[in-house]
Order: sequence, then C-alpha cells, then structure tokens
Amino acid sequence: MVVGSDMISPLAIDARGIGKRFGRSWALRGLDLTVLAGQSVCLLGPNGSGKTTFLRVLATATRPTQGEAFVFGHHSVRDGDEVRRRVGLLSHRTFLYGELTALENLRFAAGMYGVHRDQASLHRTLTEVGLDYAAHRRVRGFSQGMIQRLALARATLHQPPLLLLDEPYSALDATALQLLDRFLDRFVAGGGTMIVVTHQIERGLAACERAVAIKAGRLVYDGPSDSFLSSPQAAAAGDWA
Repeated sequence: MVVGSDMISPLAIDARGIGKRFGRSWALRGLDLTVLAGQSVCLLGPNGSGKTTFLRVLATATRPTQGEAFVFGHHSVRDGDEVRRRVGLLSHRTFLYGELTALENLRFAAGMYGVHRDQASLHRTLTEVGLDYAAHRRVRGFSQGMIQRLALARATLHQPPLLLLDEPYSALDATALQLLDRFLDRFVAGGGTMIVVTHQIERGLAACERAVAIKAGRLVYDGPSDSFLSSPQAAAAGDWA
C-alpha cells in the first residue's frame, strides 16, 4: 500500500498540552506528543489511562478541552475536513452495515470518502485483508474477526497517511493476526504513519519502532519499543495490560 503524499508537514502529529475532561474527570492532562511522518508508535497504558480519548482527539471525533493538536500541519478543530482526509481510524465502532455485503460496504464508504474505486480495486482491498472470498456475503453473518478485518479495509480505502488503530488484534485468530501484521508492515513500508493502541503489548511493541505510555492521562514513557519492558516506568507500573 502506498499512502497519500499530500503532506505539508514533516510532523504527522503535533499535540500540545492536550487535556480532555468528561464532567469532573480528566481523561487527558496536558499531553504533549510529536510523531514524525513515517513513524510507527505503540501507545500503551492501563484501562482508563486516556489512550482511546487521545486517538479520538486526533481523528476529530472529540474536541480537546485544553490544548491543540495538528495532523500534518492541519488543526484538528479548525481544519477538521483536512484532518479526516489524512486519517484512517479503526475503533470499537466499525461503521459497517450488516444488511450490506462486504463489497457494498466498501463501495458505500468510498463514496463517503469521495474517492473513486472500481470493482477490481475493491476486490483487491478485500484480498489484502483476506476477505475476497466473502465479498458478496452480508456482513451481519460475519464473525467478529471478519468484521474487524473489513473495518480495517474500510478505514484505509482513501489511502490515509496516518492510521490510528484501537485494539486491532482483538477477536483475530492466528492466521488473521499474521495477515494483519503483513498488512501493517506494508502500510509502514509504503511511508505510512501509525499509532497502535493494544493490550497485546508484546505484539504491539514488535510492530512499532517507538513506544509511548500514558497513565492517568499523562505521558510516562517515550522511547524505543524494545526498551519499554525493561524500563523503570514499566517496572514501576506493573501490569500495563
């Protein structure tokens, strides 16, 4: 996969003092993070640490209470349309329609993204996630793992340069996990930037060159992936899953 190249900044992500409050509770507390274009980042933290909220801020799905975030130089609030053009989000909400077939779901999503994808191209996309055999099956009959893979295909239809993945390995069997690993390897090799949030820590660290850990909405580790598990921060926190 070769991702879009219309980037205007060498920084894929530039988050400055991001805070997000829900009622009286703060999910994020002054988070600063920069990610260079082409980097792969494994974002770790205990449940409730703010990982998903941070991805939602970057994807323009929620506005920060404090601070500001830029995606390839575009402001996440003021330039929402430009940011969404450059972001592929795989989250707990799949945006798939059960009454449509896999192929119909992708065709509908392509229209929503405003990109032209012919029948052959959509079949190739399904092949990349191991689902071409199910192209004409209704999604309501898919297993959870198949839904996860189709949601990934949908999230990357517009060839975004930034991919935000929230628990991408959930519900996948061994074969599907290998397929996903190859898909992500191709994405990064094609120049893509990605952030992976996962409780499968070792797999996430193996997929990414950089690890970032947050706890209670604050950054507590930022360094090479292969150094995280032996770091004082990881030892002090105990179970990061």
